[in-house]
Amino acid sequence: MNRQQKKELLQRQSTRQLMGIDQITEHGLKTARGELAFFMIRPDNLSVLPTEEIRGRVHALTNLLAGTEVIRFMALDSRESFQQNKNWYQERIDQETNPKIREQLELDMAHLDEIQTMTASAREFAFVFPMERQKGENYETILASMAKTIREHGFHVRLAEEQDIMRILAVYYQQDVTTEVFEHFDGESAVFNYD
Repeated sequence: MNRQQKKELLQRQSTRQLMGIDQITEHGLKTARGELAFFMIRPDNLSVLPTEEIRGRVHALTNLLAGTEVIRFMALDSRESFQQNKNWYQERIDQETNPKIREQLELDMAHLDEIQTMTASAREFAFVFPMERQKGENYETILASMAKTIREHGFHVRLAEEQDIMRILAVYYQQDVTTEVFEHFDGESAVFNYD
């Protein structure tokens, strides 16, 4: 296959195909490597916990990851990053000769820092579990068992829903943290049924 044919093939692929995703399932993804289930973790506010309690949480996470060889930990920003904007402001400040405009640019950059500081704890955490069905076991039993194991280590957990998966993909691939409801197809909400 030559370069032009490869380019045409890539252009015909859907976004999911380009990402290596066969299907978004009820609680995860199906890929060529198998199915992945996502467990959403509700983090504790560590800033109000005593040092010993924090050490206990770290120890529990270490034990969970060490005791379950196939589970993976995922941490994503669930807020917007203003770093590009701050870099632009810094460049403008360096170039600007008018002191009043420089002062306004510095105020704008400080405002972005304030917003970022206020939302610094806006993170999403997930455990990603490859689904390997044992003979005679169904997925619901495997998922319930894994959720129980995670809870026993002191974590607040729930199975990810389809919208959670789509949000994780949007944040991971696009840094999109503002969309509230994700559609399966562009413009899906604009299609009207005239029955």
